[in-house]
Amino acid sequence: MLRAEATWGNAAAGDDLGALRAENDRLRWALAGRAVIDQARGMMMVLTPCDPGTAGDLLVDVSRQCDTTLPEAAAAMVAAWEGKPLPERMLQALRRALRRLHAEDRRCASPPADDWPR
Repeated sequence: MLRAEATWGNAAAGDDLGALRAENDRLRWALAGRAVIDQARGMMMVLTPCDPGTAGDLLVDVSRQCDTTLPEAAAAMVAAWEGKPLPERMLQALRRALRRLHAEDRRCASPPADDWPR
């Protein structure tokens, strides 16, 4: 049986341990979200096609328009890729983001599609 003892700072060992557990939970949540974000970004790179930074910008744009977290928007994109319908609000946000991207600087090689994605 291992026993960990926190000794830094002025807080009691129990307080430090609680803080470490909370930080560990936040890091686990962030890493879990990171995987789905990377998967959705890869999908965007294939579908548009564009570079990783542009694909990430598209996902951020969609999540902001829908007032949702980036991992939630990415999970919806991945679910859509797997056959689940993309929520209408997110679909409209994605269309706007793609139109804006193509109008701004043509970093993507593909022409904008008015009815993409379906």
